[in-house]
Amino acid sequence: MVSIRQLLTRLLGKEDVRAISRRYFISNGFDGTLTSIGIVVGAVLSGVPDGATVIKIGLGAAVGLGTSAVWSVWEIERAETRAEILRIEQAMLADLDDTRIQREQRGARVLHATMSGLGPLIGIAVPLVPFFFEGSVLTMGEAALVAVGLGIGVLGVFGAYMGSISGQRWYVAAARMGLAGLVVAVINYVMPG
Repeated sequence: MVSIRQLLTRLLGKEDVRAISRRYFISNGFDGTLTSIGIVVGAVLSGVPDGATVIKIGLGAAVGLGTSAVWSVWEIERAETRAEILRIEQAMLADLDDTRIQREQRGARVLHATMSGLGPLIGIAVPLVPFFFEGSVLTMGEAALVAVGLGIGVLGVFGAYMGSISGQRWYVAAARMGLAGLVVAVINYVMPG
């Protein structure tokens, strides 16, 4: 029987598995970060009185986006991998239950769902950090500015990474991704209400 470590090592050695997990992580991390920036700016402009409330709102969003990311990817990958196994079984005229192929497909599904869920958790959590210091070190406005800056930084890291693996100039990709955070902050700031 293959250990979890051996299976994970084998899966991470496959570029197609890493690429899919990377896409889910970055895509959902992007969503989580933009959501967090929107929550932070909206909460402060709406008069939320303290950082603890902003953190609670953000954690609620993290639960929702994290659950959505894991659940949707789990179901998508379950259907896709099952369809692939059925095609292979038909071509081979063999049952692939409890084979290396089936175990690797299941392991890849777990990896994809995990990475998909981690993306928005990180994307939401990092911008919330300044609100832990609201009242003692930062005002609500200052915490919001630092939070937006951290969110733009997270987006920039996502962009730099994607730029570096695709042969683009990492700093241009970082700036493009970070710009999305600034756009969300500005739109939320100028929206009436």
